[in-house]
Amino acid sequence: MTTTLQAALWMIGAIVAFTTMAIGGRSVSAELDTFELMLYRSVIGIFIVLGIGFYAGSLHQIRAQKLGLHLIRNICHFIGQNLWFFAIMTIPLAQVFALEFTTPIWVLLLSPLILQERLTGVGLIAALIGFIGILIVARPDPGNMSPGLLAAAGCAVFFALSAIYTRKLTRTESVTSILFFLTTSQAVFGLITAGYDGDIAVPSLALMPWVVIISIAGLVAHYCLTKALTIAPASTVMPMDFARLPTIAVVGMLLYDEPLELLVFVGAALIFVGNYINIRQSRRAVLN
Repeated sequence: MTTTLQAALWMIGAIVAFTTMAIGGRSVSAELDTFELMLYRSVIGIFIVLGIGFYAGSLHQIRAQKLGLHLIRNICHFIGQNLWFFAIMTIPLAQVFALEFTTPIWVLLLSPLILQERLTGVGLIAALIGFIGILIVARPDPGNMSPGLLAAAGCAVFFALSAIYTRKLTRTESVTSILFFLTTSQAVFGLITAGYDGDIAVPSLALMPWVVIISIAGLVAHYCLTKALTIAPASTVMPMDFARLPTIAVVGMLLYDEPLELLVFVGAALIFVGNYINIRQSRRAVLN
């Protein structure tokens, strides 16, 4: 089996997991708000991480030497994930996924400020193409803008910040340690934000399986994506990841009667081109 085929199989797993998480987010929205969903998802995630860490013998790697960096990273991820779930619940799924694809563009623009990495002319061109794609997908005007669209655009920014701080953490911290502090801190954040009014909804028995599925799907999606990137270069994996958009668009059409909008695909294609240019440039810089 070639490395490309292996990466493709892992990416199929990632696409299925991301799509399942989106469907789950829609399914529980009738009973849970985003803060409550994040609370239950994080609590379940703690047990999953501890179970996997125990099985893998990596629990000893959990250490509290970078708590400040963990806190900043996890606040960014908590905000981004809440915005993502809010967008999933309020606007067409294809729009959410298209705008989420701008995360690498934001990483490109924010890395010089946080990691002191150099922003090249090619990087600026890639970012410009990506932002043209954003404008086509969002079509910002007073009559078209909605909280859901703003949330989808905003989640990409906070996911980018989370990715940048994760990059800093991986220089000294293990994956088990990062995931442990991610799930525990977000459980605390979820408890505070969901319970500030003294009223935390409990999911019904009918929807509890969806909460568990969302928790598992999130971890599976990122694990599959990471495995694909360890097998094949990003320039090979990224076009496969782009298959998430038509997949979720078809799911939205079949399950929720959402229209297939040509402009969403056009804008997403430009976002993809911007990301791909940046990846190719980064690969050349490494080779040189």
